[in-house]
Amino acid sequence: MSGDLLVRSARIAGPGRELLPTDEPVDILIRSGVIADIAPAGILKVTADVLDAQGTWVVPGLWDHHVHTVQWALDAQRLPLGEASSAAEAARLISGASPLPDDRVVGTGFRDGLWPDRPTRALLDAASGERPTYLINADVHSVWLNSAALRREGFDGFDDDGLLREEDAFEISRRLNAADDAVVDAAVDAAGARAAARGITGLVDFDMAWNADAWRRRVARGFDSHRVEFAFYRADLQRAIREGLRSGDELGETNGLVRVGALKLITDGSLGTRTAACSHAYADDPQNFGVLTIEPDELRDLLMIAAGSGLDVAVHAIGDRAVSHALDAFTYTQARGTIEHAQLVRHADLMRFARLGVVASVQPEHAVDDRDMAADLWRDQQAIGHPLATLLAAGIPVRFGSDAPVAPLDPWLTISAAVHRTHDDRDAWHPEERVSPETALRASSRHGDATIALGTTADLALCGMDPLTADREELRSMPVVATILGGRVTHRG
Repeated sequence: MSGDLLVRSARIAGPGRELLPTDEPVDILIRSGVIADIAPAGILKVTADVLDAQGTWVVPGLWDHHVHTVQWALDAQRLPLGEASSAAEAARLISGASPLPDDRVVGTGFRDGLWPDRPTRALLDAASGERPTYLINADVHSVWLNSAALRREGFDGFDDDGLLREEDAFEISRRLNAADDAVVDAAVDAAGARAAARGITGLVDFDMAWNADAWRRRVARGFDSHRVEFAFYRADLQRAIREGLRSGDELGETNGLVRVGALKLITDGSLGTRTAACSHAYADDPQNFGVLTIEPDELRDLLMIAAGSGLDVAVHAIGDRAVSHALDAFTYTQARGTIEHAQLVRHADLMRFARLGVVASVQPEHAVDDRDMAADLWRDQQAIGHPLATLLAAGIPVRFGSDAPVAPLDPWLTISAAVHRTHDDRDAWHPEERVSPETALRASSRHGDATIALGTTADLALCGMDPLTADREELRSMPVVATILGGRVTHRG
């Protein structure tokens, strides 16, 4: 991807460190995007561009394995509602918000699971008037609309709370994200630069749209901040098969930056919307066990089609019922892929999870963001909540991500949450599920298995502190000195 680059005087941390006899600084020579040599600092005498690391720490380039790219990029233009402590406060905050150019008001990130009051259409109408107003739940599985927005979107006549859930909510998000290509691409460019500044060299894109054409267009326009593996949804499964897409293949006309990802299937809801499919009822509603949005037989058939077409599958399953049904389908079809989220896992499912080789693609920041909600709404569940160490101890491959914009796209927040299981002064939530910094770094590398060694792709991040000894706040605010993508510097602090 570039000419030769010599990273001078760097200390290797994380995967690859175990291959070295000492912790002293080394020089890393990169040729044609690949690590060609690693030697004690000052030994290599070559002609190359030089990046002086000055003794800082280098780790494999960081990946976020679960991102909704366009929604995350556009989130910067929307009113944040994460601090709203009630429906009334959220309505008050949105009442003074400036509209977007299309005259819609959009807020995002509210968490109503522990609110003392409930969202209602009347409450939002009183605050917003006749301007179409949309409030997106932090989990994206529900959207709170005023009457003007419900009429505009053709959903008038729904429940008086003004809440649309699951597929109806996803449809609203798709419409809100369907901005002009130039506007979206500019937002994605800016978001990509922010990601590179945090050490990101790749992400898995789960946007709810057909993304092959969009990524070709973005790369043609100059996007080059990080690598992408793009997923697609069941509505586009036959299109992917007709176009001959295979998971892992490079997408043409993208300079090697973009690869085909997995078929994404959403099989249940979420904790915040109280729709994750669980074995026991939600504590605030004894009749509610969540929902299965794809029935088990249909899920099995979809995995069979994907497996026979060379496609991996990413199965969204949050509740333990959904996770168990997903494992049933993987067992029957021998499909390859991931279970996304796996926030409740039955003890009895751990061993078959491991035997199948199915990857647990999890978001550690959710455990600390949702700890109060989970402790309340899931207090009667018997499955393991937000497991990390348990998954790894069972031999299950684990990858980390953020689910941005549900949580911020910052791998250091993810790593800190996994290592410390808290992001404030409270004690660790279920400290038995903490993992080591080495494990967190590995799970945050590409597919959870990248390393710094001869012959590997030169995707690297240089850190201003040693991530293996940093405390919680130091991890969360980790200074990134530089990010390297295939030997090309994409960020320099």
